Amino acid sequence: MLDNLDKIQVQNPVDLIISQIRHLIVSGAIQPGEKLPPERKLAEKLGVSRSQVREAINKLQFYGILKVLPQSGTVVTGIGIVALEGLITDILKIEDSDFKSLVETRILLEKETARLAAIHRDKDDLVELSNALEAYIQKLEEGDSAVEEDLLFHVKIAEASKNSVLKTLMMIITPDLVKSFIKLKVCSTNNNQKTIQEHRKILQMISDQNEDGAVEAMNEHLNDIKDFSKTFQLYQ
Repeated sequence: MLDNLDKIQVQNPVDLIISQIRHLIVSGAIQPGEKLPPERKLAEKLGVSRSQVREAINKLQFYGILKVLPQSGTVVTGIGIVALEGLITDILKIEDSDFKSLVETRILLEKETARLAAIHRDKDDLVELSNALEAYIQKLEEGDSAVEEDLLFHVKIAEASKNSVLKTLMMIITPDLVKSFIKLKVCSTNNNQKTIQEHRKILQMISDQNEDGAVEAMNEHLNDIKDFSKTFQLYQ
């Protein structure tokens, strides 16, 4: 009997926002070159948070469907309807990515961001990284899950790389990683001290501007999660 039932797929708010924006463009309610309503108004109308609206816009901008113009707002690009439909379908499928694929993508990005951060970091970056690490340690000492603080440390490394594309890619996959980490209970309390030491080593290599050392330290740090991902798959 159970074989006759289908798994219920629950769309998250970002998926639904992207679908709504697609409808506006395909229906002609918004023409190429026209602005979307401000984030605040979109959030109020859709009953979601501004951060969720921003995440949807960031994904659509990355794929060239929207363009955010400084001090002017977000406009629709002139991409064709057929191409638009295909791209948005692909974007929505990203939300169904399996955990292993997310981790593989993360490893590729993080090794390069660590290398570039070691080359380009400045004093402000080192302060941001140190603060992020301390926030992570403090959260662990309070006995709470520190998944978001852990990933924030890695986002700060991407910022220190001074590569806006790598940073954008990290920001795109980070929400999915947070959800996956929490659901799969990736962060074990038994590994907290090990993770802290690995973070400190990465920070030290970046501070020393040792690019090879930074890559090696990052790769070592991600070994456990890479092995873990081989035995779990999510969002089938």
